[in-house]
Formats: sequence, structure tokens, C-alpha cells
Amino acid sequence: MAIEYTHPSKQLVDALQRVYDYGMTTTSGGNISIKDEEGNIWITPSGIDKGTLTPADIMKVTPSGEKIGCHTPSCELPFHSEVYRRRPDVRVVLHAHSPSLVAFSLVGKCPDAAWVPGAEKICGKIVFSRYDIPGSISLGKIISEEFAKGADSVMMENHGAVVCGKTIDEAFARFETLDFLARMQIQASGLTHAPVLPAEKCNCTPIKWETFVPATASPAECALRDSIVKFASRLYRQRLVYTGSLVISTQISGDDFLVTPQGFDPLKLAIADSVRVKEGRCEEGKTAACFAKVCREIYAKCDWAHALILTKSPNLMAFACTASALDSRMIPESYIQLRDMPVVKFADFVADPKKLIEKLTPATPVVIVENFGVVAVGKNLTQAFDRLEVSDFTANCILLARRLGTVKPINQAQVDEIIDTFKLPR
Repeated sequence: MAIEYTHPSKQLVDALQRVYDYGMTTTSGGNISIKDEEGNIWITPSGIDKGTLTPADIMKVTPSGEKIGCHTPSCELPFHSEVYRRRPDVRVVLHAHSPSLVAFSLVGKCPDAAWVPGAEKICGKIVFSRYDIPGSISLGKIISEEFAKGADSVMMENHGAVVCGKTIDEAFARFETLDFLARMQIQASGLTHAPVLPAEKCNCTPIKWETFVPATASPAECALRDSIVKFASRLYRQRLVYTGSLVISTQISGDDFLVTPQGFDPLKLAIADSVRVKEGRCEEGKTAACFAKVCREIYAKCDWAHALILTKSPNLMAFACTASALDSRMIPESYIQLRDMPVVKFADFVADPKKLIEKLTPATPVVIVENFGVVAVGKNLTQAFDRLEVSDFTANCILLARRLGTVKPINQAQVDEIIDTFKLPR
């Protein structure tokens, strides 16, 4: 494990700021703590605006119980302390009140991580715990008991969720993924079909490429790397992706392209982090996303496609996880950008990724893979991003409309008129 040189108080402020900015807690809600190597617990304060925290606001609680700082530690300190006592491997505890997770806690359910391959690994064991008054010693015992039995994520009855981790990045990714699962399953509840759970595991082991050391980076490559960083951040800020679930790629020329690394944080991606893959060899010292081989095959087959984005937005995944057709013909502007959106079964994709590539044409530039995500391709990253964004927008509009009444697409004659007017490929 890499050594963390950022002070615990700064780590806590940065993490809680992300939780707050992402809408996963309120001004007064949520708390995070870190246990350092000396046994001190650094914890966010009670009743202080979570949107304006500074490192000076963070409280330190020593092993002897002394409280150091200018505020009062979070009222949930008892369950943080109990989790650390009963789980020596845990170094971070994060609790927040995401609306989607609170909704699950109100009906006595846990989000189902089996909906999305890889989510179970991130979230770990998810359990439900019974209610007790916030901040109480008895609640601390209830929560810590679940963690002591091996839980990594605990849904708290009528309260929200709490997760643990060995690092703050692991704990945040765990909570964020749990929230995404809750959001996509709430969206999917408005669709009529039962969830299509993956019958097979997806092999996400990075490919072992032959390596090479680039001699230089052209201005064109530098510009493409910069675009990848900007679009990764933009996708994250628009809540179209969660940490570790995004792949962005763009072609430099021929059999030479860039792709994001395996399991990266979209807000921490640097220009140098993208991985160059040239003629079947990977840039030395880096790990390309598992999807990189598929990227290469897409560029080889589709000479009209020079960039792609793979992601798992909650609105799109509501359709992808329920075998429900996402009909872009509901909205003329959406149809112009997306055309018809083919669906590939997850088992077929696992058996042969070319099943996805076969669906990609200039007339079908966006493909849904059941339970896995949505792939949008384009002549450049801007077009691929636009198609992905419009896909999620369309899914959201349809989900909202279904709550109001029956929806119907435009008819075939109107579709033909759009194709002729905008000179779209058939």
C-alpha cells in the first residue's frame, strides 16, 4: 500500500466535501473519521457546515479519550470508536445520508450489488442493521457488531448507511458505489421487467500487454490527453459515472490510441495517467483499462469511430439492468444523436466482446450491454460525450414520463422524415 503523506484532517475535509458536493449528505449530516498509526481518531465535528469545513475544524480524539480541537466531535463518535476497536484492519469509517440510501433504509432493504459486475468487490459485504437513537452507545454496539461479523457496508434502519475501509479512497468509493446502486435500482423500479442479474462474472483482470517506452509525445497526443482528463471530470460532475466505472479512449492514429487506466478516480486523473497503446503494446509502467482490447478492436473495425466512452449512469443502467428497451424515438432530438440503440446480452458480451462491436455502425453509435454499461462512440470525444449525455437525458425523460402516464414514440413516417431532413446514415 502506498504511503499517504496528506494530513488526516485534510483527507477528511476533501472527502466530506466530495460527499456534500455530490448530494450524498446535507449541511449538518454525515461524518467521517480516520484512525492513525498512533491510535488517534481524527473525526469531523458536530453541527458544523459540511460545505465549508477546513482542516482546523477537524477534531482529534486520543486513545485516552482526550478531545483536541475547537469544536465537539461528531455525535456518532461512539460507533466510529467501536468499529475501530472491533475491526483492527479498518482505518476509515464514513457515514452519510444519501437520499437514495436513506430511501432504502426506510423500507428495510439493501441495494443489490449483483446488478452490476464488479460492484460486489467494491462494496464488499452489505448488511442491514436495526434502528437505535443517533449518537448512542447502543447504536455503536449495533453497528460495530455487524462490522465485527465481516460487513463492509451497513445499511442503518431509518438512518442511511455507513461503510469502512483501509484507506479513505476505498471507503469513499465503497459509499459512492453503494449510492449509485441505490439510485439505479430506484430508477429501475418504474420499469415493468424484473432485473436481469448477470449469470456470469465479468473478467476484469487487466490484460498483460507487451510494453514500450514512448520516445516523445506530439502536441496532438498532449491535446488528446488533456481532453480525456476534462471529460472524465465533466462526466463525474454530471453524475454520469462513479469511481472506477468509467473508460474513455481516443485514437491518435491507426493502431495507436489512448485509454484511461484501470480503476481510476475521475476527479484525480492527471494528463500523464492515460495509457498509450500502440500496435498491441502498452506504455511501460502503466495498467490500461480491461476494456482496452475492445477499444483496439473497435478502432480496427469502425474506421468512422475515433473515440469512445463506456460508463454506467443510473438512468441508463435502469434500462440496462431490466431488459427494458430504451427507445430514442420518443424524442426527435435524441433520435438524431443516438438513432436506434441496440442491446447486447451480458453473457454474450462476456463470451465474445465482438458481439458488441458488431452492433456499432454509423447508424447505431450507442450500444447498451445488459448489466454492464453503455458504450458511445464518435468521430471525437466531444461527439462521444454528447451521445452519452443525450442517452442518459433520454433515459431520464422516459423514466419521468412513465410516472405521468403512457408514453409513445414518433411513428415510422416521422422517423423517415428526420433521416431525410438531417441526411442521417441508414
